[in-house]
Amino acid sequence: MGVIYVVWGSTYLAIRIMVESVPPLLGSGARFATAGVLVLVVMGLLRGASALLISREQVGWAFAVGTLLTGGNAVVTVAERDVPSALAALLIATVPLWVILLRRVAGESASRSTVTAVLVGFAGVALLLRPGAQNDASVWALLAVVLAAAMWACGSFASPRVSLPPNAFASTGWQMVLGGLTWMAAGLLAGEGATVDFAAYSIRSLLAFGYLIVFGSLLAFTTYVWLLQRAPLSQVATYAYVNPVVAILLGWLILSERMTSTTLIAAAVIVGSVAFVVRGETSPSSEEECSAIQAGANEPLAVESRA
Repeated sequence: MGVIYVVWGSTYLAIRIMVESVPPLLGSGARFATAGVLVLVVMGLLRGASALLISREQVGWAFAVGTLLTGGNAVVTVAERDVPSALAALLIATVPLWVILLRRVAGESASRSTVTAVLVGFAGVALLLRPGAQNDASVWALLAVVLAAAMWACGSFASPRVSLPPNAFASTGWQMVLGGLTWMAAGLLAGEGATVDFAAYSIRSLLAFGYLIVFGSLLAFTTYVWLLQRAPLSQVATYAYVNPVVAILLGWLILSERMTSTTLIAAAVIVGSVAFVVRGETSPSSEEECSAIQAGANEPLAVESRA
């Protein structure tokens, strides 16, 4: 739990440092593509090539879900050139609220108290987005993070409902590779290829990039899947509202990000509503959704596993 709390909470800070000199879309796409290849290689060595087999239909769905999940991260990475890491973490913490909203749109049940908590959580988001509330971030950049949360939620919501490889690690590996390559291509189309200059990348940005691959995508992912098999879901899912707190503290301590009274109030509203939703939803279908919630980390690909 300590790994999930601290490592996933710290990835927002690492992203903020990476984009100081590394192109955001290319950096984010390369991060996931690299991590996906490593997962598939390890799976092939441990389980044999048969563990990596994927049908044509599964390729299509792995591409779609992987693009949504890695896309959520890519959009956050672009936005964090302007948005402080603490604010990004708070807005991404709303992913469980988006999942509940998607369940309602799909006709699935949710208790009245859960729906109320979702509305309260989005009121906290509105507080962060109101004009003049954040002088250090544009409204468009903040809205991009909200869009990223919605993308993660859509990918997480779709994952258990479509045809994907039955092996959780292989499925995640393919999604990271396909999604990562998609957003690297998007970066090239956006003109980031012309800005590639390895000599211009700062050491701290490159270290942050490596940290995101090794610790954010590989260590935390493995830990999460292991915990899903050995710990109560209600305990594991607490990362969804602990990560933003860790991100806020790290952003304040390391990057001296400004914490206003508005941010603190919104943080309490959002984290409180997410805590209520995660702990209050106990039906089988909601537990499946909880295991697909991000986080964040921020790491949506790690948590979409059906392990």
